[in-house]
Amino acid sequence: MNLILLGAPGAGKGTQAEKICEKLSIPAISTGNILREAMANGTEMGLKAKSFIDAGALVPDEV
Repeated sequence: MNLILLGAPGAGKGTQAEKICEKLSIPAISTGNILREAMANGTEMGLKAKSFIDAGALVPDEV
């Protein structure tokens, strides 16, 4: 099963994802969390993502 939650910032995607994952005993994958960890670790992907975020742009799928 693949589920994707879309919504504006602050819409509750993370909250709903937690509830769904707990109820169905499935893992949650959050691109936001992955990118924040990569930026904190200074990885190549993290540095690329940071350049877009610092410019106020969305991080493209290619990153």
